[in-house]
Amino acid sequence: METSRRSFVQAAAGTALATGSAAAAAPLPTVKFAGKHEISRLVIGTNPLMGYSHFNLVLDKCMREWMTPERRVETVLAAERAGITTWQMHYQKETMETFHGIRAKGSKLKVFLLSDFELQKDFSMIPDLAKLGFLGMAHHGNRTDEAFRSGNMDRVLEFVKRVKDTGVMAGVSTHNPEVVDWIESKGWPVDYFMTCLYRVSRTPEEARALLGGERPLGETFLEKDPARMTAMVRKTNKPCLAFKLLGAGRAGATREQIETAFKFAYANIKPGDAAIVGMWPKFKDEITENCDIVRQLHAS
Repeated sequence: METSRRSFVQAAAGTALATGSAAAAAPLPTVKFAGKHEISRLVIGTNPLMGYSHFNLVLDKCMREWMTPERRVETVLAAERAGITTWQMHYQKETMETFHGIRAKGSKLKVFLLSDFELQKDFSMIPDLAKLGFLGMAHHGNRTDEAFRSGNMDRVLEFVKRVKDTGVMAGVSTHNPEVVDWIESKGWPVDYFMTCLYRVSRTPEEARALLGGERPLGETFLEKDPARMTAMVRKTNKPCLAFKLLGAGRAGATREQIETAFKFAYANIKPGDAAIVGMWPKFKDEITENCDIVRQLHAS
């Protein structure tokens, strides 16, 4: 009996990834990003693949336990079959293994790389990584926000210039709209921004100042943050990749909530922008659901 129940659970866990594997789905709406590369307006993200829940350590561990190296590859390939043409990944040993894993399976996904771990420490790695064919390489959002807070943005500019030297598009990721405004005022040679719809990088002191002396436990996901960031997205003429549309799951408990969050994002970013959404298809086929919603929104 126990063996049978375990087999049922394991089979159910794989159902979402197996869905739609027989044939590719209809194409998703696309944009000519930065006037150079045609990408799907829905981009699959990486945090759920690596167990970064932005919720708590227990969920992080649960996500990592289920998302084996094989499932990471299959999840990204499932997104490609569902019509997504683009993946945004951050640099670390495991994500690079996934990158090479999908290529070995014949994947044609276009990929944006976000600096992290060794790459964040050692910019001399940039030229060799650029040879792997990434569409763009962006400076990590948390590190950007820390540099902005401390008044040490030279390091971020160095990253941008080194990436530009390779001929690859150079981006800056941030959770803070003020960072985009500041970089624009300086005339940096940035090709694109990655813009988080929730300013989760606020320090406890910043949160207390905003909330009248109190702060949330953990990261700050505030109701009006998406409006603040999308206002800046519309202000800049640089293309943007908006991310955390669903507030790391907080704004996506039901299909209706997901539709509402997606509708807001696409209505408030620029027509040439795209959105990054992390997907963890253990309990349901999040990939197909997200793609269906994006198709419906663009068809209306």
